Amino acid sequence: MIRHLPNALTLLRLLLAAPLGIFILQQHFLAALAVGAVAGATDALDGALARRLGVLSRFGAALDPIADKVLVLVAFLCSAQVGLVPWPLALLVIARDFVIVMGATLYMRLVGPIEFAARPLSKCNMFMQVSFCLLVLLSQSALVLPPALLYGCGIAVALIAVASGLDYVVVWSVRARRGSRPG
Repeated sequence: MIRHLPNALTLLRLLLAAPLGIFILQQHFLAALAVGAVAGATDALDGALARRLGVLSRFGAALDPIADKVLVLVAFLCSAQVGLVPWPLALLVIARDFVIVMGATLYMRLVGPIEFAARPLSKCNMFMQVSFCLLVLLSQSALVLPPALLYGCGIAVALIAVASGLDYVVVWSVRARRGSRPG
């Protein structure tokens, strides 16, 4: 039973996207912050537990980035809808993921199956996006933060999103050109 705990945590994170979005749209920012913090904790725990327990699974490996992306998508779209995040930043974050998914789809159709693993820059990107969303919610619910700080963090999120997206495009374009599969 304990071997299913990592996947259960990942599934919980995926399911937390709905209440997160609802709380943001209803401007219940403290509740949204709490949900976001729980989601962040599950993200930190699921992979660590899977490795520690030796129960890594293809299902978990596939579900983890889906849960991450759904949460980020919901957080950015809903935050933009209520004016907490500029729409161009939300659309940039979403466009990056769209380009990566479309690129992976093309790669699989034209080259073959892939073992998709998060690149180091992508992990940094996810950390920055989640941290930024939590900081934005924190600024609305518990802590007064200077607008310049949030603006600077938004710029950092945009830059890392672009850099990370380009990293995937370059690496997978080179692999596609060689016709190789990661190993």
